[in-house]
Amino acid sequence: MRTMLHGLAVLAVLATSSAAGAAEKHRAPPEAELAKLLEGRTAGKPVDCINLRLSGASRIIDKTAIVYEMPGGALYVNRPNGADFLDRDATLVTKTSGTELCRMDIVTLVDQGSRLPRGSVSLEAFTPYPKPVR
Repeated sequence: MRTMLHGLAVLAVLATSSAAGAAEKHRAPPEAELAKLLEGRTAGKPVDCINLRLSGASRIIDKTAIVYEMPGGALYVNRPNGADFLDRDATLVTKTSGTELCRMDIVTLVDQGSRLPRGSVSLEAFTPYPKPVR
């Protein structure tokens, strides 16, 4: 009985890792994912800071960028120094002294499961991509 349970546990782990591996194979490359997200939008003039009070959700594009959603549907893209640490399965932790997130601020990435730091990135300028007019 113990051997059978052990075998079932191994099969469950293999099935889970196979499904995760399959999902990874079908995921678009990071630059393609970002391009799809920005499809139909035109880049505006980069700015040094964004207002955190206005910022909605943020999204990590693996090893590429952080995208901040703003009111009215505008997206602000930041391609930070240290982007190799960016991982969609991490949580962004920012410490600011005011209400703005600015170029040169440090963002720490924390593992969602273990809550241990995974690394950090230094923000660059934020490039706005307004919502396209239809």
